[in-house]
Amino acid sequence: GPGWKESPQPFSCSIEDPTKQTKFKGIKTYISYRVTPSHTGRPVYRRYKHFDWLYNRLLHKFTVISVPHLPEKQATGRFEEDFIEKRKRRLILWMNHMTSHPVLSQYEGFEHFLMCADDKQWKLGKRRAEKDEMVGAHFMLTLQIPNEHQDLQDVEERIDTFKAFAKKMDDSVMQLTHVASELVRKHLGGFRKEFQRLGNSFQSISQAFMLDPPH
Repeated sequence: GPGWKESPQPFSCSIEDPTKQTKFKGIKTYISYRVTPSHTGRPVYRRYKHFDWLYNRLLHKFTVISVPHLPEKQATGRFEEDFIEKRKRRLILWMNHMTSHPVLSQYEGFEHFLMCADDKQWKLGKRRAEKDEMVGAHFMLTLQIPNEHQDLQDVEERIDTFKAFAKKMDDSVMQLTHVASELVRKHLGGFRKEFQRLGNSFQSISQAFMLDPPH
């Protein structure tokens, strides 16, 4: 079926060395990550808020592409080592998806995120991305149709096939969401009590073994 054209210059990107930083004479504290794209080899330093800005730009511009969620924000415990390491691993997974996607990886705002090391230039590029008019449905205006002749019947058949796939996928995801929600509800209710009873039974067995005299 139809697919995005592969990126002409594939690359990867590392996220390393999460470091606690301060500003405003220590009033503001945050974690900075060293982000190094393979095609430049030059590191830039990004905070979580920069990742969040990029994520929202991608959602706003590419409404026809599934953009995975970032790791969730956390109000407390943000500077604990376990949380920082966990967030770093999730950011790496997110970045791997971005760099491997043939469309998202070529987005001008993404390139700006990966390459801009100057604060003044960052603000200029940020404003430019936020003023982008080719967002939402307008994104379709940037697509190019093949130059070669297309057989009308073949095109219609492929569109019908994709339409059927999209509907089936949409219905299946909705069904999966409903079933998963029901399962969560049951685990919070009746299942929770059953698991507690099961746990108490195992605990009782362990207590019995403790009463068994050594041989």
